[in-house]
Amino acid sequence: MFHRLFLCLALLAAVPAWSQVEPAATGGTREDDTQMRMPPPVSGESIPTATGAEGRSNYLDPGLTFESSYNDNLFPFYSAHPISDVGYTVSPTIELDKMTSRFRQTWRYDPRFTFYGRTGARNEADQNASLDVSYLLSPHLQISAGDTFHKLSNVFNQPYSSIVDPISGSAIPSPAQVIAPFGHRLSNQANAQLSYQYSANAMIGGGGSTGMLAYSNQANTSGLADSHSYGGSAFFNRRLSGTQYTGSTYNFMKDADTRQGTQSETQVHTINMFYSIYLMQKLTLSVSGGPQHFAVTFSPFPTFASWTTSVTTAGSWQSDRTSLSASYSRSVVGGGGLLGAFHTNSINTSAHLKLARTWSVEMAGGYQVRKNVSQFSLFSQPGGHTASGTVSVGHPLSERVTATFRYQRMHQIFNGIAAISSNPDSDRESISISYQFRRPLGR
Repeated sequence: MFHRLFLCLALLAAVPAWSQVEPAATGGTREDDTQMRMPPPVSGESIPTATGAEGRSNYLDPGLTFESSYNDNLFPFYSAHPISDVGYTVSPTIELDKMTSRFRQTWRYDPRFTFYGRTGARNEADQNASLDVSYLLSPHLQISAGDTFHKLSNVFNQPYSSIVDPISGSAIPSPAQVIAPFGHRLSNQANAQLSYQYSANAMIGGGGSTGMLAYSNQANTSGLADSHSYGGSAFFNRRLSGTQYTGSTYNFMKDADTRQGTQSETQVHTINMFYSIYLMQKLTLSVSGGPQHFAVTFSPFPTFASWTTSVTTAGSWQSDRTSLSASYSRSVVGGGGLLGAFHTNSINTSAHLKLARTWSVEMAGGYQVRKNVSQFSLFSQPGGHTASGTVSVGHPLSERVTATFRYQRMHQIFNGIAAISSNPDSDRESISISYQFRRPLGR
């Protein structure tokens, strides 16, 4: 309740500071040379991975997917030897994208029901939902908000690339989750942002965020901690030319983690300068960095505080048939499943290729290393690393039917977490048939 109240207060405080941005940045439709972009360090949005030929808006897209998959490590915490099984998943989906000159909304609901051949006790019903909205209050005043919800007992039963962190140039620190691949997990992330373009080449803004992560079955997630977080941000954005932007950002994040009566609290303040450039309408490059102050507390022990440096770089290139994106970030974040605060280095990549008119390939990969900021606590974990990746090949069988083969892999090393350390590798291969009934809106 307190986190929701904080988010509402942050939005009310920032209402005088909202703006209009360029259509390429937010999906607006109006053409105006005076409108500014919101570069990745201030927008907080993930970099799009679809090719230019696949861009679309104003549609209603219900669908149905049937999938057969093979998991080689379905019970990673059960014994010293992996237990594998074949699963069958039915997934009805519905997605809506609606855009006018002032308002855009995009939402998606994706439940998944999985049945296993030999291990029926693992049958599951998972839920995924997301919502993004933006609204022009005036020609230079805009509000946007988003929410993402997952209720899972299988990390692979969510939009497939979600096992890899999104490609983002944002310097906003957020809890980096450690994942028990087949543990029962409930998570929700919400954010909102306001911006105001007060001159032809200058913009200010701010926003707030809140999130939670909870494990409902501790037997399947031994060693992991529940987490609650909230934060706030402010930015200044300056246009140097039609393709170059610079400015500064301030971000605050507070993360509280709890495990079996032990609690930790992490507060992080970050001030960054950034520079972004847009080349040839296809290439975007962005870099940001600056000082970061963090403080971590294990009650009733004294608070440990220090300074470090945060760095974020990102780039993307898009054409009609190819999309390539990559990002690197270094910062201190709260546990997100672990007690304490951690120096985190992460690399994420994504590629989307149209090999022919009826064949497409998508690839995504990520690597993350986390090291505890203080090795003197008796309760926090030392850290660990995660490597994850996915490759999929899609081929349309007809106008509405598509066949997809997908391979996913996750590798994690975190000592002291029984749900992970006993069998750190999880692999999944799947074949799916999807029926899409896309219907244009307003045409």
